[in-house]
Amino acid sequence: MTTCISLYLHIPFCLTRCSYCAFNTYTGQMALIPTYVEMLRRELSFAASHLPAHHVINTIYFGGGTPSLLPVQAVATILNHCATAFAWLSEVEITFEINPGTIDAHYLATLRQTGVNRISIGMQSAHDAELALIARRHSIADVQHTVQAARTAGFDSLSLDLIYGIPRQTSPMWRQSLETAITLNPDHLSLYSLSVENATPLEHQIARGTLPMPDDDQAADMIEWATARLDQAGFQQYEISNWAKPGFACQHNVHVWRNLPYLGIGAGAHGCAAGVRYANVLHPTDYITRLQEAPESDAARPFPLTPAADEIEQLGDADIMSDTMILGLRLTQEGIAAGDFHARFGRDLWAIYGAELDRLIAQGLLERITTSDPTQDRVRLTPRGRLLGNHVFAAFV
Repeated sequence: MTTCISLYLHIPFCLTRCSYCAFNTYTGQMALIPTYVEMLRRELSFAASHLPAHHVINTIYFGGGTPSLLPVQAVATILNHCATAFAWLSEVEITFEINPGTIDAHYLATLRQTGVNRISIGMQSAHDAELALIARRHSIADVQHTVQAARTAGFDSLSLDLIYGIPRQTSPMWRQSLETAITLNPDHLSLYSLSVENATPLEHQIARGTLPMPDDDQAADMIEWATARLDQAGFQQYEISNWAKPGFACQHNVHVWRNLPYLGIGAGAHGCAAGVRYANVLHPTDYITRLQEAPESDAARPFPLTPAADEIEQLGDADIMSDTMILGLRLTQEGIAAGDFHARFGRDLWAIYGAELDRLIAQGLLERITTSDPTQDRVRLTPRGRLLGNHVFAAFV
């Protein structure tokens, strides 16, 4: 039986660091890119040599950091190596994150020729002053030019990211940002509530009193309005933070939210497969050293672990069931199907989690979608539950 598995490739390089960013990213390290790309190839070779024969790649995702700092030839080299090393489905979704202002029309045209068929553009806001406040390098004009160039290059699957709940952001400002995004005619939108992460410049600014703490109640109002507006504009909310026009949901992320196997490649990348959750060593120089010192083939190292793996957790059935509930309930339309749960674990969903599910249904946070066949029943978040997702997920930890 064929098993689909996804690849995530982390590109940790940035020109500057956004004030809210707590991702594994680094500035001033651009000189490492050629060696880093070679080590990505080496790690991919290792992963391919240990991948069970019945696994095939269904999605590839270049995330960061700023993947668009890679030369297009490096992207082509990586994808050609993947095509040689792995078995692929006939149509593989290949997503590439882009920061506006870091590329031009020629870059996008040649990127499309490498096989990349989906791009995700970090718009974040339609207000230049707001972009400057969170230390983004681009302007709204850069976003507009990037979208136009991407369409001209032949990208027919295009996503925009937006952030709401930014300090000093008013509801009219947020509405203008979303309306501007809609006029750019994307196929997909990701809307993220700004979170104040430890040790970020944003946290320091708030601690010093130079910026106010984001208002959670206002942020909730913003996302409720956005949900109604996007429904009106023809977008369906298929995940807590993601909306798509029909046929344009991000298949890579849906795969991960279904708690299906994926491999993390690169510095700080996370993966989960074969009952193992792992995270690679964080710093790109340490990552390079690990791969350079590793033997070309290490038959003793079990799949899915790579020489770069730094944190390793063996998962039991209870852990995998818990993760399946927490991740799957993020899928707002799909949720968790009783039949799928039984097919995967050989256990009845309600026998395992009945008390938690009944309580959350009574609280109006989950709903049970019934059918003529109870084995096909499913549970999913209610609109209120989408706003209180963390409370729901805590019940399954």
